[in-house]
Amino acid sequence: MRGYFAVGVDGISKAMNLGNLMRISHAFGASFFFSIDAQVKMADVKLADTSAAAGHLPCYKFDTAADLRLPQGCRLVGVEITEDAIELPRFKHPTRAAYVFGAERYSLSPSTLARCEFVVKIPMKFSINVGMAGAIVMYDRLISLGGYPARPIRPGGGAAEIPPQHTWGAPIVKDRRK
Repeated sequence: MRGYFAVGVDGISKAMNLGNLMRISHAFGASFFFSIDAQVKMADVKLADTSAAAGHLPCYKFDTAADLRLPQGCRLVGVEITEDAIELPRFKHPTRAAYVFGAERYSLSPSTLARCEFVVKIPMKFSINVGMAGAIVMYDRLISLGGYPARPIRPGGGAAEIPPQHTWGAPIVKDRRK
């Protein structure tokens, strides 16, 4: 899969939820993790983050949404239930993206929402746990950008093979000597 993705939270206050989302991000191959206005210490996430994600991917802490810094070309995608949010199955994931999730009992802050280039929602009846929401979004990214073939028409296992991982050939060098 080309590109990269990051995962972040805005205003999270429960260590178990933060650790769970960090572990899920690590499992799906996030390039980095970030928090905005976190109300919990990173040291308190160890019970839920059994993969020790903080030791395997960079974790950045920002005090406010205005302080958030992303790599050039990285597009911020808010995951929030809003009237104008794009339903996840209808969303084309950017190649370079940072997904930001709201805290447990609150939505994304207005300042974080204002920074988002896109806002997506998982089509469901009510809000779910932040870790579960993160897993759904990352899985959707994986199946839509991961090079998987279309699903079989009939129920059951896939007759279509997963394409082999791309290998790069030697660089193309033009001889400009005359």
